Amino acid sequence: ELRAEQDHTNTQSKAKRALESQYNELEQRIAEASESAMHGGRTAMAKLESRVKELEMELSALQTRTNENTKVNQKAERKIKELQFQVEEDRKNQDRMSELASKLQAKIKTYKKQIEEAEEIAALNLAKYRKAQQELEETEERSRLAETQLTTVHRTY
Repeated sequence: ELRAEQDHTNTQSKAKRALESQYNELEQRIAEASESAMHGGRTAMAKLESRVKELEMELSALQTRTNENTKVNQKAERKIKELQFQVEEDRKNQDRMSELASKLQAKIKTYKKQIEEAEEIAALNLAKYRKAQQELEETEERSRLAETQLTTVHRTY
């Protein structure tokens, strides 16, 4: 029985040593894996930090471009509004000028009509004047003839 117990104890000791050895190997592997994971984690973290910095720089550049584009857009919109206002003013001026031109054309038409009427009246008056002058000349001629006849009649008596 003692022998059996000794064999059993020896077997148990061997098993214990084998398990301790396995335990030590596993601990070493865990330490190596942990070290490798830490190193890989640091590398990944450095890569991620680098990528974050790149993205932050891109974001900053994009925000700058967006701000510049916004300013350019606002300038363009202001210019468009100014041009629309100017076009509206020009249209109003065009309408006023058209209306003024229409009024002036109507006045010109009226003045032409008045000139034509005045010319007709002047022509009529000129004709009347010539007729009156002709009648005056004829009357003067008859008056001279009458005087001549009267003088002749006076001499004969």
